[in-house]
Amino acid sequence: MAILSEYEEQDHKKPSSSSVAKPFSAALDPSDPLGFLEKAFEFVARESDLFKSDSLTRDVNAVVRMVKDKLEGEERKKKEAEKKAAERKAAPAPAPVKKEEIVKVKEEAVVNKEAQSKPEEEAKGPRAPNKLNGLDMDTYSWGQSLQEVNIYVPVPSGTKSRFIVCEIKKKHLKVGVKGQPPVIDAELFNSVKVDDCFWSLEDQKTVSILLTKQDHMEWWKYLAKGEPEIDTQKVEPENSKLGDLDPETRSTVEKMMFDQRQKQMGLPTSDEMQKQELLKKFMAEHPEMDFSRAKIN
Repeated sequence: MAILSEYEEQDHKKPSSSSVAKPFSAALDPSDPLGFLEKAFEFVARESDLFKSDSLTRDVNAVVRMVKDKLEGEERKKKEAEKKAAERKAAPAPAPVKKEEIVKVKEEAVVNKEAQSKPEEEAKGPRAPNKLNGLDMDTYSWGQSLQEVNIYVPVPSGTKSRFIVCEIKKKHLKVGVKGQPPVIDAELFNSVKVDDCFWSLEDQKTVSILLTKQDHMEWWKYLAKGEPEIDTQKVEPENSKLGDLDPETRSTVEKMMFDQRQKQMGLPTSDEMQKQELLKKFMAEHPEMDFSRAKIN
């Protein structure tokens, strides 16, 4: 279930079962594009109730802005592609490789064979989380607490909520703007409570999504399947919210926070400390036993 914070009325009239498509024929003169639009608007005014809507001007402006933003984005991508192609063309041809350099490279390959054989994922490793305990991606950002996940997706300024696509399922999320490729369309890290998930459009430029986790005792390593993972040992829970938890949950969270800090400093966790204390107590109670050769982990 998704609930909009900005109430949008449905279209004033649903098309009746007897309505049929009306053919429109007009030729576009590139020197007079506004004349073509005028004919199109006159046709729509005759054949529909669009011009009776009080929000006509706002709706048309929103459509024009969306088309303009889309064209500008395509133009930027085209220029970037042309620039890269020109740079590749202008790049000087590589100098011929000397025999000595080939031998040197082979020797280095043999020495570093073990390091080079590591998987790329292991070499990169998990990323440090952002201030919200998530990640800042190219087209959106996300953060989390133990109970919730918050996602922020920028959209073109002036976008209406009726143009937003937001489908929240138990373990899948799809977000974007109608008529454009989705920003997110992937499997989630873990399950969510669909009935307790919401989204809203803030200032007509940012889609804010709240997902309620099914498991309140787990940090998500990523939001969407396929994106980089975060190092959950570096997650920093907000102490100010611990008071909102029930005693059992709060105790568990505090234990997790303590163990994370201990691991970062290379020190034993609470469970390891407890085992060490039990071992010391056992050794003190049995002085007749020889522990000098005992291997203690």
